[in-house]
Amino acid sequence: MPNLSDVTRGRILYGGDYNPEQWPEETWPEDVRLMKAAGVNSVTLGVFSWSRLEPRPGVHDFAWLDRLMDLVHEAGIGVVLATPTASPPPWLGRLHPDTLPRDEDGRTEWWGGRQHFSHSSTVYRRHAAAITEALAARYAAHPALTMWHINNEYCTYDHGDEAAARFRRWLRDRYGTLDALNTAWGTAFWSQGYGDWEEILPARRTHYLKNPAQVLDFRRFTSDMLLECFTAERDIVRRHTPHLPVTTNFMPLWAGQDAWRWAEEEDVVSVDLYPDPGDPSGAQHGALVQDMTRSQARGPWMLMEQAAGAVNWRDVNHPKPRGLNRLWSLQAVARGADAVCCFQWRQSRQGAEKFHSGMVSHAGEQGRTYQEVKQLGADLARIAPHVGGAAVTADVAVLHDWHSWWAGDQEARPSREVDYPDVLGAWHRALWRAGLTTDFAHPRHDLTRYRLVVVPQLYALTDAAVDNLLAYVHGGGTLVCGFLTGVADQDDRVRPGAMDARLRELFGIRTLHEWWPLRPGEDVACEGGLRGTLWSEELEPDGTADETVAYRGGELDGLPAVLRKGRAWYVSTLPEPGALSALLARVARDAGARPVLDGLPDGVEAVRRGDVLFLLNHGREPVTVGLPGTHHDLLTRTETTGRITLGRYGVAVLKP
Repeated sequence: MPNLSDVTRGRILYGGDYNPEQWPEETWPEDVRLMKAAGVNSVTLGVFSWSRLEPRPGVHDFAWLDRLMDLVHEAGIGVVLATPTASPPPWLGRLHPDTLPRDEDGRTEWWGGRQHFSHSSTVYRRHAAAITEALAARYAAHPALTMWHINNEYCTYDHGDEAAARFRRWLRDRYGTLDALNTAWGTAFWSQGYGDWEEILPARRTHYLKNPAQVLDFRRFTSDMLLECFTAERDIVRRHTPHLPVTTNFMPLWAGQDAWRWAEEEDVVSVDLYPDPGDPSGAQHGALVQDMTRSQARGPWMLMEQAAGAVNWRDVNHPKPRGLNRLWSLQAVARGADAVCCFQWRQSRQGAEKFHSGMVSHAGEQGRTYQEVKQLGADLARIAPHVGGAAVTADVAVLHDWHSWWAGDQEARPSREVDYPDVLGAWHRALWRAGLTTDFAHPRHDLTRYRLVVVPQLYALTDAAVDNLLAYVHGGGTLVCGFLTGVADQDDRVRPGAMDARLRELFGIRTLHEWWPLRPGEDVACEGGLRGTLWSEELEPDGTADETVAYRGGELDGLPAVLRKGRAWYVSTLPEPGALSALLARVARDAGARPVLDGLPDGVEAVRRGDVLFLLNHGREPVTVGLPGTHHDLLTRTETTGRITLGRYGVAVLKP
C-alpha cells in the first residue's frame, strides 16, 4: 500500500489547509508567491468546499478548482485533495432532512455550522459517495495530486431513527440473540430486559441514569458508523488512484473514535494538535499526542493541523509567543512527524473562525506570524534529508484503550473527579519529566520489546488483555499499573473481587476492600514523604509483595499505597507530580530504560530520531546542556563540543 514516504520523498511536507474560495481570485497568485517564499510544498484543498463544488444537486462547478490545481502545480506545490463531506451544502439538509443528525433529546442539528450529517443516513452516504466519485474521476490524473484527505475531524453523534435502526443491526451482528444482548447489558437490573429488537434505542436521554453497557455499545457503534463513512469514500478514491495514500485527521484523545482501529484503515495517520500556549503543560500534551499518533502509525505520521498563532474556541485565546510555533513544530518532527501543516494558510476575514490564526495573519506579509512561518520553512528544509523517514525508538510503552475509557466514563461511578485523559496525561507527564521517550500501545499488542510497560488506568480489560500483561511480566518485563485497572470485563461487568484475580495475585493483593476516592484538594500521606491525590484504596496484601509504601494516617493507616511483587508494581493513588516522576524514573532505571540524556535542565526535552538528537528548550530563559562528544547542529550549521546553549524556546538538531 502507498504511504507517507511516497509523498515526502526525502522532504518534510510543510503547508496547510488552503481555502481560496473565501478570497477573490486575484489573491491566489499572491498566496502562491508567499507560499514559495515560506518553503511551503504542500496544501490541502477542498475540505469545506461542497457547496462551491456542487451548488445544486448534481450540478458541479470544478472550473475554479481546475485553475487552482494548475496554479499550485506550476509553483511546484503538491495538493492533498480533500473530500468535502464534513460540511454538506444547505440544499442537502433542506431536501433531505433525514440526513441531519439528532441529539440525545431528539433535537435536530441544522446546517449553518459544520459536521451536520447523520453517519447512518443512506441518503447522506449516497450523496457523499457521488461528490467523492466526481472529484476522484476528475483529478485522478492531475500532476499536483499527492494524497487524499477524507472528510475532516469525524466527530458526529446521531441519536435519530435511522441511526436507531442501524444500531439494532449492529447489535444483531455483535450478539446474535437478544438473550446474549440482555446478558451483556445486565438488563435484569431495573427491569430493562428486551423482548424485541425494535425496543432497543440509541443512548437517548433517560429520566435517571442510563444503562452503562448500552452507552458503551452506542459509543462503539458510533465509532464503527463513522469508520464506515470513511472507508466508503476511501475505497472510491483508491479505485481511481491506487498509487496515492489516503488519510483522515484525528482529533487527539477524542472520545468518539477508536483510533487504534481507524489507524489500521489509513495509509497515513494524521492528527490535529492545538496545545494551549498559556498552559504550562502544553509541551507535554503535545508530546503525548505525538507519541500516540506515531504509535498508531507505527512510524512517520502527519501533523495535519496546528495553529500558527491563536485559536478561537477557548475562553481566552492567547497567541503563541515568538518562537513557540517553531519549537512545537520541531518537537513534532523530533517525535516522528514527516509533515507539519497548519489550519489554515490565510486567516479568514469572515465566518466562525475569523479569529483563528493563519500562516498569513490579518497583519499580512509583514506580520510576525508569517515571518516566523518563513523561518520554520527554512529549518524544515535543512533537517529533512537527515530525519525524514527515520524511526523514534522507545523502551517504554504506555497502554491506552478507547473501550476501557468508554466503559469507565459513566454517570454513576465512585468519583467524577477521576477523568481518564487527566490521569493518562499525569502519568505520561511523569515519564516526560524523567526524560523517557514513550510509545503508546493497545493492551493486546505485542509488548515484548519494551523494558517497561506503564498502565495509568485501564478500568475494563478483556481476558486476552489480562493474559497479555501476565505473559509480559512472566517473560521478564516490568509493569507498573495505576488504580482502577482490571476492575471490569469488556461488558462493563465488575470482576469478582473488584479487580481481576490474576492481577491481584500478580501484585500481591489478597483483597481490595474499598475504594476511597479523594475530594478536590484532599491528599493522603504515605511513607517516604510521598503524597497521594485524587484516589486511594483499602488494600489487604497477601504477604508476597517484595516492597510496599504504606499510607500514613487516616482510615488507611499502615495499608499499602504502592506494592511491588517481583517486576510488577501497583500504585493505588495518584502521587503528586514530582513523586510520580521519581518513582517511574527509578522503576525505569531498574528495568534498563534510560533517558536520552541524563541531567537535563528543567524544561529541556531530548529526543533521538534515528541518529539525530533534538534538544528543545520549553522555557523562556537560556539554558546550557551538556553533551557527550562533538555534534553538528543542522539548524545553525555549526560544530559544538561538550555543551550547547539554547535560547528562549531554542532548538538544536544535532548530528554526531
